[in-house]
Amino acid sequence: MGSGGGQTRRERSVVPLLAFLGVMAYSLSMAVVTPALPLIQEGLGTTAGGAAWALTAMTLSAAVGTPVIGRLGDLFGPRPVLLAVLAATIAGMVVAALAVSLPVMLAGRALAGVGGGVFPLAYTIIRQVHPPHRTASAVGLMSSMLGLGGALSWVIAGPIIDWFGWRWLLWVPVMGLVPGMALAWWIVPQTERQKDARIDWWGASLFAAWLVCGLTALTQLPAWGWRDPRVLGLGASAAVLAGCWLAVESRVAEPLVDLRLMRRRGVWTANVASMLAGYALMAGGILFPLLVQSPVATGFGFGGSATQAALLQLPASVGMTAAGFTAGALDARVGSRAVLLAGAVLTLLGYGYVAVAHDHMWQLYAGGIARGIGLGLAYAAVANLVVAAVPAGQTGVATGVNTLIRTVGASLGTQTSAAIVTASAPYPGGTPTESGFTLGFAAAAATMVAAIGLALAAPRRPSGPGGSRRNAP
Repeated sequence: MGSGGGQTRRERSVVPLLAFLGVMAYSLSMAVVTPALPLIQEGLGTTAGGAAWALTAMTLSAAVGTPVIGRLGDLFGPRPVLLAVLAATIAGMVVAALAVSLPVMLAGRALAGVGGGVFPLAYTIIRQVHPPHRTASAVGLMSSMLGLGGALSWVIAGPIIDWFGWRWLLWVPVMGLVPGMALAWWIVPQTERQKDARIDWWGASLFAAWLVCGLTALTQLPAWGWRDPRVLGLGASAAVLAGCWLAVESRVAEPLVDLRLMRRRGVWTANVASMLAGYALMAGGILFPLLVQSPVATGFGFGGSATQAALLQLPASVGMTAAGFTAGALDARVGSRAVLLAGAVLTLLGYGYVAVAHDHMWQLYAGGIARGIGLGLAYAAVANLVVAAVPAGQTGVATGVNTLIRTVGASLGTQTSAAIVTASAPYPGGTPTESGFTLGFAAAAATMVAAIGLALAAPRRPSGPGGSRRNAP
């Protein structure tokens, strides 16, 4: 990048543009389906389980594609890969919006899932165009975007569905991404690709295979049951394929994922903390709405509507975004280790409070906002820990793996929290009891106790060969 005035304005435009693309390409397009699932089921003439696959297909695609896309950005430069990802995402969303059958809908959603690759590409671009002292703020803002799409989807879902129909809800990300892609073509700078860059296709294939098996078993566990032969078979296949993948990655000269890199203290602590933060985010996404919408007759529910449940999440999402943005300034003063510690403590306090005090809506708002701010700090901190701990040429794949692990944590948070609440019912299919919600909130708080330990284990001033600060590995 040059130093002229116009070039400087383009540099300043990169992060807001990438944040917008992150919301549209992945966060919003993922979350926007949830409010429309019953209508998708009716419109496509499928079952509730079939409609749920509209969400699962995109989740699986994003989980598999994100680290691979990050690696491609490292090898060939993030700009061309970003433009290709955006084109594929738009095409997938258009197919899904026009689908008249479930298989076509699932194909479109799976193709749109590659939009998750925007995040590791964004981290790579930010590292290339911003000086080190501004990188942490930009990375923090990008990290906080993951929670914003969910809040936006619930706010806009009702009016759009009521006025235009559920298909128009699927068109919303498309209408944002088309001009966003044009701006990306103009604003995002071109960088040199690595010389003699090669893709580890065997590693990528095995990586995709074991992830699809493992995540499918995880997401279908509530519907199929843990004793179901399909769950057991997928779990066993995932274990065998993961072993083969590890063997391949330890032997190839240019692996998809450098396993030695993953063992660095700044990386592994951030990755485990990411999984726990993903759990904590989605646990609230399940527990708060279910509690608000529980009948008043239960003695603990509020009998609220879906809109009221969504509005409860809005202040927390705003707090999460604001915290992610300010995390960069905190990083410059105290380091990402302290930011992660503060985020884990705040999230712990938020969940701990609602575990013992949830008789009034204001208590849910108070605990939810503390949780949102805490997760905003934690999400920004783990991303900055990874970025600072790896060489510049490994930023995309390292942050892609971090995002993947966060997705796994989110799946665990969703399934575990739902299972805890369901298990509290006095009989199968019965109304959950208050103890289920208390235990669910307490379990989420417990994950943050573990996150505090990881924050204390992380490097004080994380950096690696490509970072701006030096530290012990």
